[in-house]
Amino acid sequence: MADIFSKAQRSALMAKVRSRGNRSTEQRLIRLMRAARITGWRRNFPLPGHPDFVFAAGRVAVFVDGCFWHGCPRHGRQPKANAAFWRKKIARNRERDREVSRDLRRRGWNVLRIWEHALDRRAEAATVAKIRRALAAGGARRPRGANA
Repeated sequence: MADIFSKAQRSALMAKVRSRGNRSTEQRLIRLMRAARITGWRRNFPLPGHPDFVFAAGRVAVFVDGCFWHGCPRHGRQPKANAAFWRKKIARNRERDREVSRDLRRRGWNVLRIWEHALDRRAEAATVAKIRRALAAGGARRPRGANA
């Protein structure tokens, strides 16, 4: 079906949409962390890249990456319509993810990226273990260039 808006109108409309994260995946991770009694996280913490969850005391930034939007190698799928646009869009998302992770690591943060599919029931235990390992290792990092 053809779009009722011109390309310029659709672009202007989409530019007004502001991301607030994927609430369903973030809510699943909240339930998972609460069930595992993992505490100390905050949301909307002012860091580059806007991590979904931040453990400030342990300097751990957690991102929940959607399989579609971040190009999951196992579950990401490319739409057939406007394929070139979507390839470019998802490639840019992945590039930005790498840039943000690199920047945060330079600042002394331990960055944890969790795929959306890692929140499925079958993967919950592994995801909790991954978070616990990151928290255990988190506070040991110092920003590059920091004096002793």
